[in-house]
Amino acid sequence: MDASIADKIRRLALQNSLEHGKTQDKIVLAKILGQEPHLRTQVKDVMPTISEIVGMVNQMTPEQVRAEIAEKYPDIMAEKPQKHEEREGLPPLEGAEHGKVITRFPPEPNGYPHIGHAKAAIIDEEYARMYGGKLILRFDDTNPEAERLEYYAAIKVGLDWLEVKYDIVKNTSDDMELLYAKGREMLDGNFAYICTCKQESISSDRREMRACKCSFGSQEQNNERWERMFSKYKQGEAIMRFRGDMKSDNTVMRDPVMFRIIDTKHPLLGDKYRVYPSYDFAVAIEDSIDGVTHAFRTKEYELRNELYYSILDRLKMRKPKVIEFSRLGFEGMPVSKRILRPLIEEGKVGGYDDPRLPTLEALRRRGIRQDAIRKFVLSLGFTKADTLAPFETLESFNRKIVDGESVRLHMVKNPEAFRITGIPSKTITMHNHPTKDMGSRTVELGEEFLVEQEDLQNFKVGGEVRFMGLGNVEITRTGEAAEGRYTGDELKQSIPKVHWVAEHTAQRIKILVPSQLFFGDEFNERSLEELNVFTEPYYLELKEGKEIQFVRFGYCRKDSSLQAIYTHK
Repeated sequence: MDASIADKIRRLALQNSLEHGKTQDKIVLAKILGQEPHLRTQVKDVMPTISEIVGMVNQMTPEQVRAEIAEKYPDIMAEKPQKHEEREGLPPLEGAEHGKVITRFPPEPNGYPHIGHAKAAIIDEEYARMYGGKLILRFDDTNPEAERLEYYAAIKVGLDWLEVKYDIVKNTSDDMELLYAKGREMLDGNFAYICTCKQESISSDRREMRACKCSFGSQEQNNERWERMFSKYKQGEAIMRFRGDMKSDNTVMRDPVMFRIIDTKHPLLGDKYRVYPSYDFAVAIEDSIDGVTHAFRTKEYELRNELYYSILDRLKMRKPKVIEFSRLGFEGMPVSKRILRPLIEEGKVGGYDDPRLPTLEALRRRGIRQDAIRKFVLSLGFTKADTLAPFETLESFNRKIVDGESVRLHMVKNPEAFRITGIPSKTITMHNHPTKDMGSRTVELGEEFLVEQEDLQNFKVGGEVRFMGLGNVEITRTGEAAEGRYTGDELKQSIPKVHWVAEHTAQRIKILVPSQLFFGDEFNERSLEELNVFTEPYYLELKEGKEIQFVRFGYCRKDSSLQAIYTHK
């Protein structure tokens, strides 16, 4: 390992320890790969060095960490963590009249909703409510090859969880006959033609800016071919194309598809139709007839605006105002179905609710709150610059919300036995939250306890330790038969604190710890860690889904009686 790389790793580990008390392999790995992208192909070689350095740093006291930083990396102390700027609300809409604004959220039911969908839906709803208007939920379902009933339901469930309130629900497929009529109107106005060329020829013509030979066909030919699309032609043999400009620098305008044949059962309509409009054609018509005043969509559609308005101009239809905003994703957590589906099919992740994913199901299961997502989305502002946010930004919003509602419990990983003599009572009462009135629990005590191996290694004979919630203990023996003597409950700021679990009532559970799914293009095989831990029996009394803060570990969500999922620090 290059000495300069090892030095950068140590610097990152020390800095993270300074900010959070401890550091972790995965955090240091993510940061060093961000600084040194060439290492993404050498993760297996880098990890042993990272693990060694992280282990050493975590053995250091806070004073030792600060001392080494002051000596070797003094600039760290001068750096101020960048605060995420929080905004209130969204900027005003151009041309908006109170009571007349109509927005729409038009997802295609071809997958489970994710954080990108959340951003779009929240922006659509916020603007509708800001101006006393309406929000339409419109399923863009004109590609039956990709769409399933399961996804219609999943999108509604996701929106309900986000508490996005829509006023109207409809499907683009509800309007097939109207869309056919508009297609016929395009043909009759000579604004479109039917093309029967092979895909290779179509692609070549568009690339070479060459007019398609079908574009010179007569009106009679186009009418005949249009009718044959509904009965005679096979899939791929004919399409309706918009008569655009094959010389245009905007490739979208080079005679794009408006209708195509798809011989697949539609999830709602079955075999009723086989000719389906393209997204570009359908969205323009639907926005216009639905009364949409402001149509928001992500900026990758920006070049398609010319086509959107051209279609409506040809048909002399009302034109909404199209507004673009940036896509939203997280570093190392792809939202693309092209990437997610293979991960599920190959068993690399457990499903769309796998806590490593950015789907709404996964975020909910992980313990991210819907109100945190809304605050996070609105804090980003309204910009066209693509937003690839660090997951920690969402975590910071979530932490503020769940902190006051999370039961505090003790949990021990890597347990070691420790005996305490002289405890004056067989039970103690512990508050479920240090400042909120969330009740209390009775904890049964014996003489045998479980403590973390890392804590036990720091015990020294004659030293004193605070067992949190129980009292002070003087260490009388270390090693395999470690033990101590209860010395009272006086609060002493100078002694270290440890958490613990009474051995005879300890409940064994598993904690899933998700981390970054990808580093660059490389799948992180260590992105889901399973910890076998022991916690208090009170865990079993909590409802599934309850938020917990395991003391000195982090926030988790109860997934089942046997399993919790780590949310964040």
